[in-house]
Amino acid sequence: MNIIALADIHGEVSRVRAFVSQKPSADLILLVGDITHFRGEKEAAEILDLLKQTQIPLLAVSGNCDFSEVDDFLIREGIGIHGRWVTRGGITFVGLGGSLIWLGQTPNELPEEAYETFLSRLTPELPSNQPVILVSHQPPFGTDTDLASNGKHTGSRSIRKFIEQYKPLICFTGHIHEAVGIDRISPTRIINSGPFFNGLYGSAEVTDTLESLTIKNIVNNKPKR
Repeated sequence: MNIIALADIHGEVSRVRAFVSQKPSADLILLVGDITHFRGEKEAAEILDLLKQTQIPLLAVSGNCDFSEVDDFLIREGIGIHGRWVTRGGITFVGLGGSLIWLGQTPNELPEEAYETFLSRLTPELPSNQPVILVSHQPPFGTDTDLASNGKHTGSRSIRKFIEQYKPLICFTGHIHEAVGIDRISPTRIINSGPFFNGLYGSAEVTDTLESLTIKNIVNNKPKR
């Protein structure tokens, strides 16, 4: 399965149009939160309508800058996976939206305990006979992908615990715009592909194992790492 991951679109319609115009080829597009920039269903629908032109299936979680109605909209569209899991192409996708509380300044923030509750409820349900991919706007704690500009790790310890215990193939994440990179919580690869409003996105090739994982830019469509 070829997977494209778009994180932190922040309502930049022009970037989405440019991406669609390149006629991307993939089996699945993941939207890894902050689809809008402090907006709701109307702006999210505009982004989705453009992406649907690719005719590539979508799965999505909200981000901390998406109003709560965005989650409801994604579920109605049949692509929302916040606090849920779905199977596509023999792979289980687990979704987590929002972010940890940051001074209460964005509309979709959750306490650490909420992530712990979501994951403890989901874990017993997950199929044991197929690969798992985690789609989480909030990064796990303690990798290059949650390192803020002040030098502090800002990730979730509950998400990290889930990764250590369940060992998904990949965790696609975002949220921390400056923490672009690929790291690992062995054996899981953690990718923060960077904000799509700057043209950055993630690309992965997955079979029963991870075949490739790169960060690309729609400007030149070449791997960043």
